[in-house]
Amino acid sequence: MAKEDKGITEQIRPVKAGELPSYEVAELPTPPPFGLKGILEVIGPGAIILGASIGSGEWLVGPAATVKYGVELIWITTVAAILQGLFNMEAIRYTLYTGEPIYSGFMRLKPGKFWGVFYTILGFFQIGWPGWALSAATALAAIALGRAPGKEDSGTVLFWGYITFFIVIITLAVGGKIEKTLEKVSWFFLFMIFAFLLAVNVLVAAPRAQLGETFLSLFKFGTIPPGADWALLGAFAAYSAAGGVINCAITNWFRDKGFGMGGVVGFIPGAVGGRRINLSPFGKIFRITPENLRKWNDWWKYATTDQGVVFVGGSLMGMFLTINMATALIPKGTEIGGWSVANFQAVELAKIGGKILWILTALNGFWILFSTQLSVSDGYIRQSTDALWVSDRVRKWCREDVRILYYALLAIFTLWGCIAINLAQPFILILIGANTAGLVFVIASIHIILVNRKLLPKELRPPLWREIGVLLCALFYGFFVAMLAGRQVGLW
Repeated sequence: MAKEDKGITEQIRPVKAGELPSYEVAELPTPPPFGLKGILEVIGPGAIILGASIGSGEWLVGPAATVKYGVELIWITTVAAILQGLFNMEAIRYTLYTGEPIYSGFMRLKPGKFWGVFYTILGFFQIGWPGWALSAATALAAIALGRAPGKEDSGTVLFWGYITFFIVIITLAVGGKIEKTLEKVSWFFLFMIFAFLLAVNVLVAAPRAQLGETFLSLFKFGTIPPGADWALLGAFAAYSAAGGVINCAITNWFRDKGFGMGGVVGFIPGAVGGRRINLSPFGKIFRITPENLRKWNDWWKYATTDQGVVFVGGSLMGMFLTINMATALIPKGTEIGGWSVANFQAVELAKIGGKILWILTALNGFWILFSTQLSVSDGYIRQSTDALWVSDRVRKWCREDVRILYYALLAIFTLWGCIAINLAQPFILILIGANTAGLVFVIASIHIILVNRKLLPKELRPPLWREIGVLLCALFYGFFVAMLAGRQVGLW
């Protein structure tokens, strides 16, 4: 009997792990039986991150790069989507085991909480420039003006930018669980976006014999045009799929969805319709037993389906459709930018389908870019919230109600965003954020490998080939960062 008591004590004893307080030990929730019904019930975070990715990369940067240099560049999307998929899954691996977002894993490595500050600052330089809201506003301004906005219409564009931010706040405030609200909104936008893109490609772009060339270019690896704009190519690589801190934020959405041990640590509830939830500041882990390993494998299958099918597959399809449409309609060498960046495709389609198609295209541009601003705003606020939530002083100030911290940060972020949209044209803001995202990939890829090696039990650590894939992600984005840095040094 004494031996049994000792065993029970060992099972519930907290497990020390790095620079933050110990993990508690809890039971791993049982996932639904793996199958189509379970997949439809469980997956969802992939839709949120796809909603974030399809705006800046697929609607803006991808078409801008391939219209300027040629459709042959689309191979960058193929490599980026696969490497980002591996990056995401290895970050998710940590969350499935601990219920903590990957940022908490970073803070468990020396020098501890410094990493929370570090990634929050990097996240600000990537996402703190609200190019998506301003780009979405150009689409709304175009509909209001009845034409593509020019520099003289910057005031009108800024007005609609403020409206876009207001809608973001309202959306994130409603619902019992913010992640669930985002998921529903993302699925709706994705359905509307892909329906429109498929229709336009079939009716307009396909007859121009561009389809086969675009598809084959997905696999023509290594083509880089001479005299390339490395800021544009680096942005194309980073925002093909998601980008930087948003890829890391996928673990926050997985936690709140309840994947693996995320189901026992709590989530961030909405301000309107939500109830107070005790979000644990630190993770909970499970004992390694045959039964728990079986449940782990099922959770892993669901995560792989969510990321492989929805995120990677959706990113490739989204970039293929938008680039095929843009390069079929817009002459090669055209510079896409300025205040009319989100309306460029609409202008070209209006030449074929008239005013109705112009309005539908501008509206589709708004849907795409608004869904991106919505997802990235929540992703960054989540990152900052989790970085601060580990502090006893912060939790005491918030009276253990994570909503107070989340919405205070959202208010500050929105106020800054309303200031920042006055600082530059939308496409410039997008390029700044995208190239910062490339730097985040370089650092976070190495970090994820270290976290999984140091903090996960050997039964759950990734095989060598997956670690090599994440390392290749660091090298791939490191190349673009180095080329841009080299160009800037040369200019100086």
